Amino acid sequence: MQIPATLECLCGQVQLRIAGEPVARANCHCQACRDFYATPVFAATAWEPANVVVARGAQHLATYHHATRQLQRQFCPQCGETLFGINRLGMSVVPNTLFARACGGALPDALQPAMHLFYRHRVLDVDDALPKYLDGWDGPVHKAGF
Repeated sequence: MQIPATLECLCGQVQLRIAGEPVARANCHCQACRDFYATPVFAATAWEPANVVVARGAQHLATYHHATRQLQRQFCPQCGETLFGINRLGMSVVPNTLFARACGGALPDALQPAMHLFYRHRVLDVDDALPKYLDGWDGPVHKAGF
């Protein structure tokens, strides 16, 4: 299954065009993502900004800027769905749920998470074989029984 070229919000008012390959594929457990995206684990892909383009409905897209962090979220005010965020590195971060919906419910292999980030901050344990970085991907990894 290939990476879909277009994604839409739930109501279809806003459409994204995706190009290239993601820079990172991860499940993030940090407090900022949990709060910002309202989920215990944020499963997403990070893309170069030029590879995520609003193809339709840009005039309807709303932006929320985090009050204290370098984060922003682009969402459809009609249905409320987040289409992408911008992280502190300036990458476009697209929720995996958009890709899975575009593919009939299954996330393509090319977008499957490759790691867990900020696992020390988790609110639930995850039993999988992916590396579980305690902080960013350049730091120590969680060891079972740790």
